[in-house]
Amino acid sequence: MTNSLNLTQDFPAVDYQSWRALVEQALKGADFDKKLTTRLYDGITLQPLYTKADWVAQGDPSGFPGFAPFARGGSAANGVQGWDIRQVFLNPDLKKTNREILKDLERGVTSVLLRLDAAGRAGLDPDSELAGIDGVMVATADDLDSALGGVLLDICPVSLDAGAGAPAAAAMLAEVWRKRGVAGADAMGAFNIDPLGTLAEQGSLPTSLDAALKRMAEIAAHTAATWPNVTAVGVDAGPYSDAGASDVEDLACALATGVAYLRAMTAAGMSIDDACRQIAMSIPVGTDFFLGIAKLRAARMLWARVAEACGASEDARSVILTATTASRVVSKRDPWVNILRVTVASFAAGVAGADSVTALPFDAALGLPSDLARRIARNTQIILQEESNLTRVIDPAGGSWYVETLTRQVAERAWAEFQAIEAEGGMAAALTSGTLAARLDKSWQARRAAVAKRKDALTGINEFPNLTEKPVETEQPNLAALRKGAVARLANVRRSASVGAIKDLFVQAADATLGALTTALSDGGSASITPLPAHRLGEEFEALRDASDRWLAAHGGRPKVFLANMGKVAQHTGRATFARNFFEAGGVEAITTDGFDDAAAVAAAFKKTGAFVACICGTDAQYDENAEAFAKSLKDMGASRVILAGRAGDKQAAYDAAGVDDYIYVGCDALGLLQALHARLGVK
Repeated sequence: MTNSLNLTQDFPAVDYQSWRALVEQALKGADFDKKLTTRLYDGITLQPLYTKADWVAQGDPSGFPGFAPFARGGSAANGVQGWDIRQVFLNPDLKKTNREILKDLERGVTSVLLRLDAAGRAGLDPDSELAGIDGVMVATADDLDSALGGVLLDICPVSLDAGAGAPAAAAMLAEVWRKRGVAGADAMGAFNIDPLGTLAEQGSLPTSLDAALKRMAEIAAHTAATWPNVTAVGVDAGPYSDAGASDVEDLACALATGVAYLRAMTAAGMSIDDACRQIAMSIPVGTDFFLGIAKLRAARMLWARVAEACGASEDARSVILTATTASRVVSKRDPWVNILRVTVASFAAGVAGADSVTALPFDAALGLPSDLARRIARNTQIILQEESNLTRVIDPAGGSWYVETLTRQVAERAWAEFQAIEAEGGMAAALTSGTLAARLDKSWQARRAAVAKRKDALTGINEFPNLTEKPVETEQPNLAALRKGAVARLANVRRSASVGAIKDLFVQAADATLGALTTALSDGGSASITPLPAHRLGEEFEALRDASDRWLAAHGGRPKVFLANMGKVAQHTGRATFARNFFEAGGVEAITTDGFDDAAAVAAAFKKTGAFVACICGTDAQYDENAEAFAKSLKDMGASRVILAGRAGDKQAAYDAAGVDDYIYVGCDALGLLQALHARLGVK
């Protein structure tokens, strides 16, 4: 006899209302929305359960991969071959950069992102005081050729991050291709000319914005006609994300920037299809896994809608999409946790079908990435592709009622924000007027408050800090020696150029410096705004930890707080653990104790430690009985501040009168209290 289980017959179907009734019964009167729903920064409310009713699939709104609206991927086989593993290189030393590039390419990296130093990104030569800062010291085509020595440029795409120097850097890369015999369709890469993004990040351009857009369009037209597998125009949402933009806001900024570039290119005579194909977008992805997936899927949908409205054919509506680890989520403290953050972001990007992924090394916020950090960043992606089989299914999240609903919600809100920017006159107007900066600052303040109150948990920063962590060593380049060498190289290179027609730029790149080419491209004007700030989520807590380190170096010990624990370990351990975690997030060492039954004993123990601050930890019942006595005794023994772990409730007046100065609890302003504590202790 064969027994079979038929779930549809043996178990009755349950509808949403029946499930909701059971949940509310389990909540015992607690509010369903407060307990089980999550509100994102963009006003989207995440539900605990999604059903077919949340996603009406009639008409196939997400389509198939490679077809409009491109939510499921830009090509029919999107992701099956694996995404492009793109590594960023920024060592100022050309020889070291070259060694790093060759080593990483041999070990799994498939394309190169070369970041020029601050001088190059400002359109200046290495005799500038900005030379060697945060990037490779490239001044000539020969420098670029040296950095890329041994790289097979007909196999490995090269992407540039050159800021205001991007047009000149593009011409120099083209000169390297010419010297190596890489012509036409054999050349692969991205010039990433992004004048609006550069203006947002750096605050200035060495030419008027109109001239910058005109030159960008001319180079795009030349690129489309000369190198079919190269894109000239980049749209980087990173500066807006770093300034505090929500995921919806940085998508909207990317859309508005892309539209401004389409206008410039079509005004220069390019067809809308050619103009669309010249744009590559870079979208930052954070640690919210499902939001990251939805964001990238929405980005493709939104751009397809823009391209359609502009009259592009369906084939030209698919955007080249690079996902990058959002810089703001990377921490300096406990940087090993960044390995997990980068894994989550890379996983989301891969699931969402990004064309390429740039995973930041775990020590990216500390300085030059180490060999180990670069290795882990690339191997994370290789494991996702080769061992986790992430590329075996196209759009693995597609069809999920949750992901599809979230994608639609992100797209709808980003479209509305994009329309608001357009209504202001477009991206250039929003940047120059300061209205965009004000909106992004408002978003940043909301996120900052959530981090300050530990509503947004940052492992190793405002939660679970490790005061005994060993610093991660990073390379400190000898900038003086590197600058001296660069200046010597400039002695034999032409420092002036004249660019009329755009072809002159590519001809003169053979023997002119980046600074000379950038100057020649200028119309004599300039563009200037207050640059958007660059934030990291943990920066203010990390500032407290830095001050604590300075105090340790000067005094031989960290600022301390004495935990005045009440009773037995089982009674006080919950709040004592909370308090230790709380204070050490600010670099204040918590001195723990086994517990005390009377006020005199706790005061005597406090005196022996030499601490100036005490925190009472116990149960509510113990507080009712002894908190006032403990507080009075600690104050009499010289405590400058007495803090109580927990809410005071209706006893606050009595506790205040007894000497309690502050209260710490879940949801309080941890950052503000810790900053005030540093100030009172003189920790700077």
